[in-house]
Amino acid sequence: MATTFEQMRANVGKLLRGIDRYNPENLSTLERYVDTQSRENTYDLEANLGVLKLYQFNPAYFQTTVTSQILLKALTNLPHTDFTLCKCMIDQTHQEERPIRQILYLGNLLETCHFQSFWASLEENRDLIDGITGFEDSVRKYTQVKVWMNKYGWTENEDGQIFIHYQEESVKPKNIVEKIDFESVSSIMATSQ
Repeated sequence: MATTFEQMRANVGKLLRGIDRYNPENLSTLERYVDTQSRENTYDLEANLGVLKLYQFNPAYFQTTVTSQILLKALTNLPHTDFTLCKCMIDQTHQEERPIRQILYLGNLLETCHFQSFWASLEENRDLIDGITGFEDSVRKYTQVKVWMNKYGWTENEDGQIFIHYQEESVKPKNIVEKIDFESVSSIMATSQ
């Protein structure tokens, strides 16, 4: 099945090059690809943004289910900014639709580190993540990192690198003693003259 996904990824990659990227006839292929990503726990941001861009240009083709899958897959890639990118490509009218509004709320809870509220809200809306393989595991990985960051005062820069504060408390000095005998030093000194 992995080869099938890789073939699909290659085909979608070809579709996203050049003018074909904006061809609404490619939407059915791209939507199937989003569904495959959800089932097989894979992720392709460029393809997902391509779908959302086509929805912007062709509002009559908009699919709430596919958009929901794209947003949920973007949440699995936190702390990267994929969720914000996707959210910005959805017009306000569609953001008010029930499943999308709920997913945006869940995303806000995660991004603001309200983890208990997130898990409680997710439990009430389990139907949102049906068909999104690995969603909870991906979110758990993100929340664990964030909990450690908050607990120990770690920060993340814009490149996604995490900096550990108070490094002097965690770094233990080590004295290194080298013993060199006189004969080895005298031979080095003799060859350098």
